[in-house]
Amino acid sequence: MLALKPLPSDLSLRPSPATLAINRRRRIQFPASVRRSVDVKAAVSGGDKSQTTSTTTTSPSLDSKERKGKSSVASSGSGIDEEGIQVKAVVTIRKKMKENITEKLGDQWENMVNGFGQGIQIQLISEEIHPVTNSGKSVQSYVRGWLPKPSNVAYIVEYSAEFSVPSDFGCPGAVLVTNLHGKEFYLVEIIVHGFSGGPIFFPANTWIHSRNDNPETRIIFKNKAYLPSQTPAGIKDLRREDLLSIRGTQHGQRKQHDRIYDYATYNDLGNPDKDEELARPVLGGHEMPYPRRCRTGRPPTLSDPLSESRIEKPHPVYVPRDETFEEIKQDTFSAGRLKALFHNLLPSLAATLSSSDVPFKCFSDIDKLYIDGVVLRDEEQKGVMENLLVGKVMKQVLSAGESLLKYEIPAVIKGDKFCWLRDNEFARQTLAGVNPVNIELLKEFPIRSKLDPSLYGPSESAITKELLEQELGGMNLEQAIEEKRLFILDYHDMLLPFIKKMNSLPGRKAYASRTILFNTKTGILRPIAIELSLPQTHSSPQNKRIYTQGHDATTHWIWKLAKAHVCSNDAGIHQLVNHWLRTHACMEPYIIATRRQLSSMHPIYKLLHPHMRYTLEINALARQNLINGGGIIEASFSPGKYAMELSSAAYKKLWRFDMESLPADLIRRGMAVDDPSMPCGVKLVIDDYPYAADGLLIWSAIKEWVESYVAHFYSDPNSVTSDVELQAWWREIKLKGHSDKKNEPWWPKLDTKEDLSGILTTMIWIASGQHAAINFGQYPFGGYVPNRPTLMRKLIPQENDPDYEKFIQNPQLVFLSSLPTQLQATKVMAVQDTLSTHSPDEEYLGQLKPLQNHWINDHEIMELFNKFSARLEEIEEIINARNKDPRLRNRSGAGVPPYELLLPSSGPGVTGRGIPNSISI
Repeated sequence: MLALKPLPSDLSLRPSPATLAINRRRRIQFPASVRRSVDVKAAVSGGDKSQTTSTTTTSPSLDSKERKGKSSVASSGSGIDEEGIQVKAVVTIRKKMKENITEKLGDQWENMVNGFGQGIQIQLISEEIHPVTNSGKSVQSYVRGWLPKPSNVAYIVEYSAEFSVPSDFGCPGAVLVTNLHGKEFYLVEIIVHGFSGGPIFFPANTWIHSRNDNPETRIIFKNKAYLPSQTPAGIKDLRREDLLSIRGTQHGQRKQHDRIYDYATYNDLGNPDKDEELARPVLGGHEMPYPRRCRTGRPPTLSDPLSESRIEKPHPVYVPRDETFEEIKQDTFSAGRLKALFHNLLPSLAATLSSSDVPFKCFSDIDKLYIDGVVLRDEEQKGVMENLLVGKVMKQVLSAGESLLKYEIPAVIKGDKFCWLRDNEFARQTLAGVNPVNIELLKEFPIRSKLDPSLYGPSESAITKELLEQELGGMNLEQAIEEKRLFILDYHDMLLPFIKKMNSLPGRKAYASRTILFNTKTGILRPIAIELSLPQTHSSPQNKRIYTQGHDATTHWIWKLAKAHVCSNDAGIHQLVNHWLRTHACMEPYIIATRRQLSSMHPIYKLLHPHMRYTLEINALARQNLINGGGIIEASFSPGKYAMELSSAAYKKLWRFDMESLPADLIRRGMAVDDPSMPCGVKLVIDDYPYAADGLLIWSAIKEWVESYVAHFYSDPNSVTSDVELQAWWREIKLKGHSDKKNEPWWPKLDTKEDLSGILTTMIWIASGQHAAINFGQYPFGGYVPNRPTLMRKLIPQENDPDYEKFIQNPQLVFLSSLPTQLQATKVMAVQDTLSTHSPDEEYLGQLKPLQNHWINDHEIMELFNKFSARLEEIEEIINARNKDPRLRNRSGAGVPPYELLLPSSGPGVTGRGIPNSISI
């Protein structure tokens, strides 16, 4: 018999046609270094049914440190019973959509190696243990088939491996996959046919690393959920081993193929080695607490041993391999679009506009962005738009020697160009805009600061009872408070400690603000007073000014400037606190803990898995390009280089897990009261509060789905406390993921299924509904700069100021010159457009893609999920009906855009609607 050495995966070594023909018929003899002591008789397909033979093969060692080969031992010490069952494993692999010549040749070579039987080794592991080894019974084979079989889905191919297993093998519970190729491949699933119960699905959706990169084999469990105590004996060791592999070691720099999850502080935002001006403090610790991020293990900077060295664009920041964007998102959106945005478009805008980085001089200058566009004349950037996905918002027109960037008219002014000037629109956006989560009920008066008065001046606000009653239409202050008609947008305490530093930055001027709003008897909310504060000085110990609408031209224009400063503060708090901190940053530790502590066969892992997609990757991109020192957020928002310090201060003062649920948050802000008769147990103080009204529908649907799911798996009274993986998961979230808050008394307990349901509902809401509500409206509301400036460049002129006369002569010019410059505005509009866009491969709440249909093998769970999906469809109809109800004036009326941010579904592009499962942008 001809003995052949195993084929190398090097593309330069190709077998001759004669060798290929021989090896399709003959046994392959492995070197002694990879032989096992036990022979396994397996029937393998050579691509032709007529040539299928029964062959004795030897199993290469899997080199697993933890398993030490126990599970790889065959099911019978003396070979498999001749009366074995013939089974086939169909291995589904996803290929690249776009390949260059080298990759195509590589695929052809892979096909030959797989056909040869030396590309992918798989083992079936039984749920039953072998009496000798006390580990799962095992049989092994290799994928075969001269050419892969195409499936009905584009870019998906199938291979097969055939086994002969003994009749007492039992049901397989896991598949071990070893990739003998020189490069990784993406495994979609494995389906095993031939067992009496029908096909057995092993969903994978994972990258299988090459054995050259990591000798450990990969473990894929079948689509059955097991609590740790219920794990079949044959795969119990594999469950533990898989988690140990994911946790990895705490040492060394992570490599691209790794799937290791661990925690680190935010010590990679600065780049002191490049420029000392780019040094940034470490976030995470007693002084500047912060949630933890995923560890990369990069070495420290030369300038600061506490800071991690940076990977600068376009090189990727490490995230565990399965967290990276899939190719369709890379090509059509995120990697492709974000790279084009950061590496091409923004530099091209800077090159075009920097020499004349001037304010908008008239409102028609802003209109030109939507009518004429921005001409990008830089010759080096001629192709900037060619690689940039453009949907509804940024339209490209290419002509000889130049590119034209043309913005779509934002939704907020599409039907009413001047709505942003009106007080009722300013107030409406606190309830139905992109940041509807900061408005609070004014519960007591006078308004007092909680800041140290020795540092920040008198604690009492300068807003007086007399001033407010002038604006209440005959109602006294006590009555307005008692009837819950007064509300506040309070950024005073959060911003005042930073104002001096912010105002020292070039081209930045800001105040700490308080805004009082009054809900009239006709149900129209309007702002009635704005307090703008600067830090105290020796000459001005109480540097606070009050503004009201007034009745003359001068006070009208000053009022517009005061509102613009409030909008600028709102934009910064929205982006740094409500968007980045409370969704992106706080979700990351939940994902890391879920991967590290919950087995992929744990029912709670299966529940949370769709809500973790892409989050670590988008957060890594944000650390590289958005929130880093000198990045887009610092360049575009008022806090500048102090942006992430402000975010840390908000985490320290305000964030607590038990207040992140929607009902609890509404009650905390006084926007709802307890009411057991209502579906979510709360009644809104303002019925026409679109974010809250629609959000409670989504919240209740998630809650019902989660409660029914948890009840299905945790029927025993002690099943939650006895679940060792679950308890370790919750403990790690508190002690490691949010370690700076680990001793807080408000952390929920995890003793009952009700505790668990509440925790999970909050996490899923944050990842889906909450993020959608505060993310996908960024361009629709912020794409028109006067409506929502992200920074202000001038303080409001006072009568004794040198520029006051210029304001009197041309208030419009002073207003526009206070807004971001043309370059700042066009850059932030491009970023907001990108962040507001849905990817074509987005996965939405309550929906399953065709390749996800077998995520769990439980008929009752699928029925519950279908009920959840049907409820979301009903909610979509309810929201659509609300948007047409003329009584709901915060979401319908002349020129008023409908509130669609919490509609469950969306198409790709900037649609202003849709709830993705996860934080994916």
